[in-house]
Amino acid sequence: MGVFRQAVPRHLIPIHPDNAASKDWIILLEAGTIVGPSTEKLRVARATLERKVVKRYDMFLRVAYFLVVDDYDPRIHAVYFCPQLYKHDSDKNLVPLHGEEIGRLIAHALEKGIKEGPPWYEPSAKLPDAPIIRTSLEPELDSLVVEMPTRNAAASKTTQVQKSA
Repeated sequence: MGVFRQAVPRHLIPIHPDNAASKDWIILLEAGTIVGPSTEKLRVARATLERKVVKRYDMFLRVAYFLVVDDYDPRIHAVYFCPQLYKHDSDKNLVPLHGEEIGRLIAHALEKGIKEGPPWYEPSAKLPDAPIIRTSLEPELDSLVVEMPTRNAAASKTTQVQKSA
């Protein structure tokens, strides 16, 4: 049956039909490209509301939707859809988060599931059998609570110790 299969270009990512028409944020996470003593394993490569969706038909005229993402590499990238998120400001008003902030929250939630590997690959290497990010957000959940990462965790621990003393 491989004779009838058409190769899909690398920059086309298959998506669910519900995501083809949604207005959610598209977050492109990148793993395995940070070299050195960085504490982050994931970085936000792109966060946007703009999308280009392509419809393709197979030989039985079944429709499949694909998201067009330039420079997408399945060895290092993962795509996530996320609705608009909000946080409370100092006056307890809801303020929308921007794409980069949403991407950092998703990256923070997924950091534990990163598959360690060298930041390079052989030119003749085949695509990986498993995605670079092994954990997934539970699709049956309506919401996910993620704590905001603190900028200076050592300073907050020192403050807590001083308060308790």
